[in-house]
Amino acid sequence: MASQWLKARQTKYAAFATIYILVVLAVVVIANVLADRYNKSCDTTSNKRYSLSEQTQKIVGGLKQDATISYFNVSTRFGEGRDLLSEYASLSPKVTVTYVDPQKDPEAARAAGIDHIPAVTVATDGRTNQAVSVNEQGITGAFIRDISGSVRTVCFVTGSGEHSIDDSGADSLSDLKQMLADDNYETETINLVTSDTIPASCTSVVIAGPTTNYLQPEVSAIKSYVENGGRAMFMIGAPLQFGQEPIAENNALTSLLQSWGVTADEDLVLDLNPIGQLYGVGADVPLAHDYSSQPIVAGMKQITTGFPLARSLTVANGAKTSVQQLFESSDSSLATMNLNSPRVNVRDPNNRRGPFILGVAGTYSINKPNEQGRFVVVGSSDWATNKFIGVLNGNSDLAANAINWLCSDEDLISIRPKPPEVQHITMTDAQMTMVRVVSQFVLPLIVIIAGILIWWRRR
Repeated sequence: MASQWLKARQTKYAAFATIYILVVLAVVVIANVLADRYNKSCDTTSNKRYSLSEQTQKIVGGLKQDATISYFNVSTRFGEGRDLLSEYASLSPKVTVTYVDPQKDPEAARAAGIDHIPAVTVATDGRTNQAVSVNEQGITGAFIRDISGSVRTVCFVTGSGEHSIDDSGADSLSDLKQMLADDNYETETINLVTSDTIPASCTSVVIAGPTTNYLQPEVSAIKSYVENGGRAMFMIGAPLQFGQEPIAENNALTSLLQSWGVTADEDLVLDLNPIGQLYGVGADVPLAHDYSSQPIVAGMKQITTGFPLARSLTVANGAKTSVQQLFESSDSSLATMNLNSPRVNVRDPNNRRGPFILGVAGTYSINKPNEQGRFVVVGSSDWATNKFIGVLNGNSDLAANAINWLCSDEDLISIRPKPPEVQHITMTDAQMTMVRVVSQFVLPLIVIIAGILIWWRRR
């Protein structure tokens, strides 16, 4: 009887089911133990929407002091911030996350200055900053403000048709201004026409696309500033002589750059590679994909930047300057010297063939130990404006990294958090018809036919 019971079909099925259940339970238990001990995830989104950026990992992972992140919300909604804040806590053992319900603990909310929920504060070394938004950009910005402590001011030169940091138009730099604020930089404008010196409060100076000539006193002020240890970024595009507002050649300013080893060529760089169409730009926006080992761009591998209406640069080290290339245009680029007409003959034998240097960084040796002047030159001025800094995400990283390097904030140089990406599928009428036919008729018909065939075979 016992042997017959063991050989019975029901006994075999019961044994198989028991073993199967035990195996599944073992897998579930092991998976939970591993998940509890090791925090690993895989983000397959195109812009790594669900992963903390390189900048956040660098700043939070390198903390040398304890930090507390406080999340303020009603207790039933703590889960809204738990996933993001858990990622911060996993970056460093020095990070502690607390959750506060202002309704249950109004004194804590009042002490932190919380007047709305949800809200996040970051506290380190006795300093507390509230995040401007409850996302990675806001929280990491609060960490930066806590860690830096000191005020750094980026001064934008005005008075000669430069891009504005206060307007919100497509040709302004208001988005760049906000990015700098997220990195704890203050911004202000200075006019060298009315003052022949650069204020001592300026940590760095930006000359963003002047359309009229700088006077010699303005150039002398910039020269004296950099050669005495100041920091400056020059964004100077091609001196185009057509359109409603021709761009001045600015010989006094370009002569200063040439004395430092950077020659701004009088040409216009075009990129004939059709890959620009993927980014919605034309040949007048040469793209850069390859970068040097200079700290500004060392971490920008496989990131695309674009430089509209750019001119090429020629570099050479001087007696007191050391100049390093940052990036260049592609092999398919060319440079035309015809700056008087929007029509370009790509077969003109006078055209030069690329690649061309589009951006450089340099240092100026001064007679003070451990001090140096620094400068960055980009042969385009529109690349950092609102209409391009958002389309080509690499441009925003490049602009912020350049300011970080100029201000000796190398620890902040990295790839920054990107806003959530909204992706749409655009189809023609024919493609829409094809999708409708396949989903409503073809696929159901395949299932019906397969069912009939299986039924027929079983018959």
